[in-house]
Amino acid sequence: MSNPTRQAFSLVGKTILVTGASSGIGRQVAVACAQRGARLIVTGRDAERLQETRALLQGQEHVQVLADLTEVDGRERLAQAVSSVDGVVHCAGRQRLSPIRQLTEKLMTEMYAINFLAPVMLTQRLLQANAIAPQGSIVFMLSTAAHIGTPGVGPYSAMKSALLGIIRCLSMEQAKRKIRVNGVSPSAVVTPIWDAAHLEAQKKRHPLGLGTPDDVANAVVYLLSDASRWVTGTSLVMDGGAVL
Repeated sequence: MSNPTRQAFSLVGKTILVTGASSGIGRQVAVACAQRGARLIVTGRDAERLQETRALLQGQEHVQVLADLTEVDGRERLAQAVSSVDGVVHCAGRQRLSPIRQLTEKLMTEMYAINFLAPVMLTQRLLQANAIAPQGSIVFMLSTAAHIGTPGVGPYSAMKSALLGIIRCLSMEQAKRKIRVNGVSPSAVVTPIWDAAHLEAQKKRHPLGLGTPDDVANAVVYLLSDASRWVTGTSLVMDGGAVL
């Protein structure tokens, strides 16, 4: 690999904000970005786990901010800690299963607040403050649930699908500043939230096997790096062939 090619995928000199960084994919995204030279601002709701993430990051200038992004005060606290970033990765989220016939307004409101409203309104706040640098990158963590129908996943699927619309519109609005807006749509990824029985069942649906947080983090690094300077308004589906 030539030096210019390596440089295109480098994050040296960039400051990256990662939400949901206290565990799972968010944690691995933060670790991968630090490994590639970025300065990290990491946020989450669990102080102990967020500190564990901070301890894993290469480098010394990283910042951690404890915040609940479903609350206005939490988003404001985070925005105040951000002067300028080159990239934002929205990893915070939660899945709750419910067939539509059994859906409650409380559950739907929770899915809306966590998976849609929080990342969208945080993005708005950062843009209003001009905290996302020109030629920066915004990455929303979606799911294959945004692209296919699965029984019981309706509330979560609806919120991830809604983010596809936001990505398309926001990418056009921010094109004048050369800010790219994209998503990553992973299928089943091996993280602590899945039990062994569920993961075994999922393997049968994925010709290339199950994904790992590293797989997703590598895709995010691409979308944050200058290598993706001509990519905006789309979502990269990562599913090991499951949708096929």
